[in-house]
Amino acid sequence: MARAAVVIPSWNGAHFLGECLASLVPQTHPAEIVVVDNGSTDATAELLRERFPAVRLLTLAFNHGFAGAVNVGVAHALAAGVDYVGLFNNDAVAEPDWLERLIACAEAHPEAGIVTSKLLLADGVHIDSTGDFYSSWGWAYPRGRDEVDQGQYDGPELREVFCGSGGASLFRAQMLVEVGPFDEDYFAYLEDQDLGFRAQLMGWRARYEPTAVAYHRMMGTSATLPHFGRYQAIRNCIYLYVKNLPSPLVWRYLPKFLIGLALMAANDVRRHRFRAIARAYFDAALHLPAMLRKRRQVQARRRVEVEYIDSILVHPLPPTQKTLVRMARRWPLGSWRGG
Repeated sequence: MARAAVVIPSWNGAHFLGECLASLVPQTHPAEIVVVDNGSTDATAELLRERFPAVRLLTLAFNHGFAGAVNVGVAHALAAGVDYVGLFNNDAVAEPDWLERLIACAEAHPEAGIVTSKLLLADGVHIDSTGDFYSSWGWAYPRGRDEVDQGQYDGPELREVFCGSGGASLFRAQMLVEVGPFDEDYFAYLEDQDLGFRAQLMGWRARYEPTAVAYHRMMGTSATLPHFGRYQAIRNCIYLYVKNLPSPLVWRYLPKFLIGLALMAANDVRRHRFRAIARAYFDAALHLPAMLRKRRQVQARRRVEVEYIDSILVHPLPPTQKTLVRMARRWPLGSWRGG
């Protein structure tokens, strides 16, 4: 039987963790459950000690972000010799066979370094993600978000995806060793897409397993921090584009990427929040030399052809960017909107 661990990063998430862990501890496939306490000041430690004594608690002195906490948990799991590492949000709940279904898919597809699950919203009706994709506009996005789940993405022809969300996915240990850790410069948001992009560049594939089901309270933790998600998403989408896209595609899609950034900035100005978000652009520019250094390392390890990467990109504006899609219709962008 494959050895597995499930890593849950948590920052002041004790009010979510009880339900989360109650769904993970009795999974039908055994696994070590690892909570990485990211400098919390709540009752996380007490909760685990009193209700979940078998859960491993790794405590950090301060908040290292999602990426930093996950790296600590993954390093612990790899040192224990596991075959697979599951990542799970502290504000999510899994069906009892969630892990078993993911591992069965991974075992059947040795080319897959990542297997992601059907992640529904807490209502059990609407989709959070059925796999993540990357658009040539420079945005990663979850397929099907906010749609009513009617099995529309469950067909066997829709199982290949670009990458998987760090909120409810399985990662092959061999892939993690080869590709390397999550990039802690991202702190939170898109660090899972960054790792997935690097995995694709090195020849690993990603799959979606619709029978592995989990439920997610959207932004249960970060919703308490005004503009945090927006700042992180803008800054990190620039990191993602600069660091991972092969050079011919960087130049091919640069006009679309810049138009997309302009649309986002115009939208933030219209909503009177640009001042709060402007630091994302400044910080991305400030860290551009560091990202270019990382880019050289990433591209030097690329094993697949540029044409393959281009073939797995999605070329219209991401459907999750509804405001930008509406704005683009009013701009004289011609064929840029769709391709």
